Amino acid sequence: MTSPADVKARLDAERRGVPFLLYRDGGGTQVILALAGPVTVGRRSERDVALPWDTEVSRLHAQVEPVGSDWIVVDDGLSRNGTFVNGERVNGRRRLKDGDRIVFGETPVVFRAPTDAEAESTAAIKLGTSTVPLSENQRKVLVALCRPLKDSAYAAPATNKAIADEIHLSVDAVKAHLRVLFERFGLDDLPQNQKRARLAAVALVNGVVRQHEF
Repeated sequence: MTSPADVKARLDAERRGVPFLLYRDGGGTQVILALAGPVTVGRRSERDVALPWDTEVSRLHAQVEPVGSDWIVVDDGLSRNGTFVNGERVNGRRRLKDGDRIVFGETPVVFRAPTDAEAESTAAIKLGTSTVPLSENQRKVLVALCRPLKDSAYAAPATNKAIADEIHLSVDAVKAHLRVLFERFGLDDLPQNQKRARLAAVALVNGVVRQHEF
């Protein structure tokens, strides 16, 4: 289960602006590995990303390497069962983009390369839980938006349709409430494709939405 502490750790990592890998170890604990140089992935304990619990992972499975300012994942026959990025098998090398989901064996790993992380995270620092007035329906929308994150650090926030179905509003009504929430949480200036995830993260970190509400 994703805790507020997990979300805060991810926001802190984003704020530093350094690319990182995000995954969970065999016991379910969140791991954030900052990337500074080439990283090896495999089942052996000496690997930088050691996945000894995953029997589908090879002893030396893949590598993650910097190429200029970019990062690539390399699996040119190293692994037995392959490496996948967003569901597509890697044949040789593949450039990684922020948010890419890499699967080694059966273990998902998210690649993050934060851009403008400091500016995007300002709301999480300045927001006070008592300073955001919410109507009953706005709170319902916010809780429903965050619900998928209670079980997985890699989950995306709920879609508009999923929220609408859960709280019995129209999709248009959900969109209208979300527009108000983006404004009240100071997220209007973010790119559209980042607003939902940031809103959910800020709400969880600042205790606006709490675990018992799920």
